[in-house]
Amino acid sequence: MRRQFIGAGLAAALLLTGCGGSTDSSNEGGSEGATLVIYTNSNSDGKGDWLEAQATDAGFNIEIVGLGGGDLTNRIIAEGGNPVADLVFGLNNMYFEQIKAEDLLEPYTPEWSGDVDESLGDGETFWPLVQQGIVLAYNTDAIAEGDAPSDWTDLWTDEQYKGRYESVSTLAGATQQIIMASILTRYQDESGDLGISDEGWEQVQGYFENGSKAVEGEDLFARMAAGTVDMGQMTISGIPAREAQYGVTAGVMEPEIGVPYAVEQVGIIKGTDKQDEVERFINWFGSGETQGAFAAEFASLPANQKALEMTDPEVLAAYESIPPQELDWLFIRDNISQWVEKIELEYMP
Repeated sequence: MRRQFIGAGLAAALLLTGCGGSTDSSNEGGSEGATLVIYTNSNSDGKGDWLEAQATDAGFNIEIVGLGGGDLTNRIIAEGGNPVADLVFGLNNMYFEQIKAEDLLEPYTPEWSGDVDESLGDGETFWPLVQQGIVLAYNTDAIAEGDAPSDWTDLWTDEQYKGRYESVSTLAGATQQIIMASILTRYQDESGDLGISDEGWEQVQGYFENGSKAVEGEDLFARMAAGTVDMGQMTISGIPAREAQYGVTAGVMEPEIGVPYAVEQVGIIKGTDKQDEVERFINWFGSGETQGAFAAEFASLPANQKALEMTDPEVLAAYESIPPQELDWLFIRDNISQWVEKIELEYMP
């Protein structure tokens, strides 16, 4: 199979039967039309430009500030009781749980709450928008389907793949951190360093020692097109546009354990003085119509049931073709910061 996609939580979303509450969007606070400052780690690959254009057409004024997931989370926490942003979207559960623990999110219920599986978020302060699979993409001109690696660990334990995959040069982003977490959590050990066995840390060492370090400003697919590397990690929704841009036909590794995924969430930053306008924006942004249009544009898997009904059946079938990797998100949340620090100090070149 040339390409595979992941559909984490898809069955639950399709079987939704409950009804959620609605939010009062009467804008009694007088904030309608005010400029909303939006923090996100999901504005690349044209997504930010698309959102700005669609929001303008819908009557909103927005200012998007984009950063990697880890850096964005740290920034929100650092701003604490003096917030700059009005809302944040794109961060996954792990990051939102960190922000929630600092009491920096305003509880609310969007009008579309009954159209999503609340268990994908927390049903109180952050709500699911998009389900995003993270995969190993490879250049099919360089690697035939039958010769592709079957798991991440093959990359540094099988001689034929050493030096041919792109390894990360930073752990500031959500994608990079989730890949590391998806590997480390296989080696949980209460007596190990930061809850991980020696074997687990040896895997991390092997990953960095045998990879080709990512080059700042140079896209993975550009490197694959040039033959510098033959494979690397990528979010599913980023593949189609890059295939077209760089003329690379991508295959996707199919691990038996599944692939890690992130559910991109949306939440209101506590302390905003534009509460009514923020809620009005979220009611629009997370609606079936808007998320359906987003899914059609970026080949993503929406959390909204009504958006799923608007999604190309072939895309849905492709997303379902690889099962999600089961991850202990609470364990990851409690340890990820220390894991990142250790990896940056001891393993990253």
